[in-house]
Amino acid sequence: ILVLFLTITLTSQGYSALASVTDAEIKSLSEMLYKLDSNRATASELVIDPQTLISSSATGSKNDLSSRPLFKQVSSTLLSKPTYKALLNLLDNYKRVTGEVEDVPSQEVQEQDTFLQQTMNTDLGRELYKFLNSKGAYSSQSEFIQDLKMMWFGLYSRSSGNLDSSGFEHIFVGEIKSGKVSGFHNWLQFYLLEKQGLLNYYSHSFDGPWTTYPDVLGMQFNWDGYFKEVGSAFIGCSPEFDLAIYSLCYITRPGKRCYVSLGGQTLGIQTYTWDNSSYGNGKKYIASAYPATP
Repeated sequence: ILVLFLTITLTSQGYSALASVTDAEIKSLSEMLYKLDSNRATASELVIDPQTLISSSATGSKNDLSSRPLFKQVSSTLLSKPTYKALLNLLDNYKRVTGEVEDVPSQEVQEQDTFLQQTMNTDLGRELYKFLNSKGAYSSQSEFIQDLKMMWFGLYSRSSGNLDSSGFEHIFVGEIKSGKVSGFHNWLQFYLLEKQGLLNYYSHSFDGPWTTYPDVLGMQFNWDGYFKEVGSAFIGCSPEFDLAIYSLCYITRPGKRCYVSLGGQTLGIQTYTWDNSSYGNGKKYIASAYPATP
């Protein structure tokens, strides 16, 4: 009973400690994560062709204003890096229409574990854990990984009470809900679907100030018959960077606008909590996260 009491006390203290994480600390850590992203794409590994820039008032027009694909060239060397391979293995595990129950066989659970472990094998992943550990949020890396697994891969229901969704599916893979694309904020998924002829890039309404990767685009596209008015995503970042930045903002500023600094440029990250169900000691699953574009 004493051990249980101590565990509950430490956990509650740990999470209350996160409220003390300052905006300056988030900016400082995100700048460090940006610098540590050694697996980001270089200009020779990734070439994009953004073509038509439209105004934010025209994003709902559904006009295909770009005749060529967004992704011109993606190096196989980049895609063969451990964290990239681990992410690519996860992207085909989901039924995209909300309301359809997700099956998660043991092989897919193993793929989730591999992805999370590979991200923690990077300097970037270790730096994020070191910071959160110093704030009392997690006492061990294995505890952190387990929480990430529940936060990102834990299933909940977006439709009809069926366990049909997760933060990972919504953000990294994308879903179809009410006849349109929902979520979908990952450049590798975009590239794969475009390469397969299942995604048609229309235009972009935002292009971030970065001249190297990662950059940020706010994109309009059609995914196999379904439209996305603004799908914002980091372009050219590593999978571990995507996971780390979104996790940092979700853990420290859940459901709020979180401001990070990347290469001296400030960017807002919007996260949402899933409030209809919880895991563990009342913790909330991640519902969405993306770069906030004007």
